[in-house]
Amino acid sequence: MKIVFIHQNFPGQFKHLAPALAAGGDEVVALGINKPAYATAGVRVILHRPQTAGAEALREAPIEIQETLAKTARGHSVARCLIRLKEEGFVPDVICAHSGWGEAYFVKDVFPATPLIVYAEYFYGTENGDAYFDPEFSRPSLEGLERLRLKNTHLLHALVAADRGLSPTTFQRNRHPELLRQKIAVIHDGIDSASLQPDPAARVHLRGAGLQLGPADEVVTFVARELEPYRGYHIFMRALPELLALRPRLQVVVVGGNGVSYGAAPRAGTTWKDVFFNEVADRLDRRRVHFVGRLPHPVLTQLMQVSTVHLYLTYPFVLSWSLMEAMSVGCLVVASRTAPVEELIVHGETGLLVDFFDTHQIATTVADALQRRSELVPLRRAARQHIVQGYDLQTHCLPAQVELLRSVARANGS
Repeated sequence: MKIVFIHQNFPGQFKHLAPALAAGGDEVVALGINKPAYATAGVRVILHRPQTAGAEALREAPIEIQETLAKTARGHSVARCLIRLKEEGFVPDVICAHSGWGEAYFVKDVFPATPLIVYAEYFYGTENGDAYFDPEFSRPSLEGLERLRLKNTHLLHALVAADRGLSPTTFQRNRHPELLRQKIAVIHDGIDSASLQPDPAARVHLRGAGLQLGPADEVVTFVARELEPYRGYHIFMRALPELLALRPRLQVVVVGGNGVSYGAAPRAGTTWKDVFFNEVADRLDRRRVHFVGRLPHPVLTQLMQVSTVHLYLTYPFVLSWSLMEAMSVGCLVVASRTAPVEELIVHGETGLLVDFFDTHQIATTVADALQRRSELVPLRRAARQHIVQGYDLQTHCLPAQVELLRSVARANGS
């Protein structure tokens, strides 16, 4: 079978699927914009460079217009790459594209007979999602509503043209219009639970912080790709002074970068990390709060293995791999009662849930969990078991993803 993957940051969500298909003898080509950080065995990667005509003249245009044209340019660039593949004689049996940045716009115009599967990660709307969830940062306005509709334009084009869709959670599938929802299969990217296991003897050395931690220590971890409001960093920081006062032996380790992955950036010259640290700095025992930036994955795993409580907060939005990895290594998770977290955490069974905005509840729930760490061991075991049974990469998710691609190709006669 011949397969094309399309993702601006390939391999992205296809980091297991693409090499697995290549290892099985399929001919796999990937189109991306950014050079991959590592080689994907057996996959031919082609980089493309979208060009937006009149980019300088558009600098004064509304941001939603700039974004729409940028996504159209990405779709145009991918289409030109696909045309070149066709000229080489490469006709794929199936194409799998992440639709989030416009790359899937014109795929069917080049290969109308080839089945298209789109990775339908998120569909924007005004209800039950990220938009207007946090009134501190966003309130409804006509301009905002217009921008939300335009942000869905390329997603709708891709999903209407697609033969199937793929979403990692039920919440993310159900964000999409009901008429298109039936196309979308729910299969998570998968967690390698065999390598992400509990280790009662684990220790971690955080050299940058001059800190060594082990099983006897009392540790709270907070992990995000970027320390920003979408992942509840501001709420976490506001809960921290009370939590530290309640637990005088507690060490808090904060993992994440200083950039912005989602939502608005802070004012020029600042970072969200500094904005919310400075807000509570005079009430913190800085000797017990450790910002360690981004960590190599093996070190992050060790950190979560020694974590007493892992705190995860998020707007209703896409799910972080870090939450599921924490569950896989047996963390006791305290998480926000928001979608899609509730698909994984059942309060009192696989973890503990708190109101996203209630800093007092967060602080007291975490403090109580620390106090009852021995009593709550069954929640740790249940969290791991939930991942193993429903989200394991090798036994569940990867086989389901492979079968989805093959079934779509078979239905088309490939």
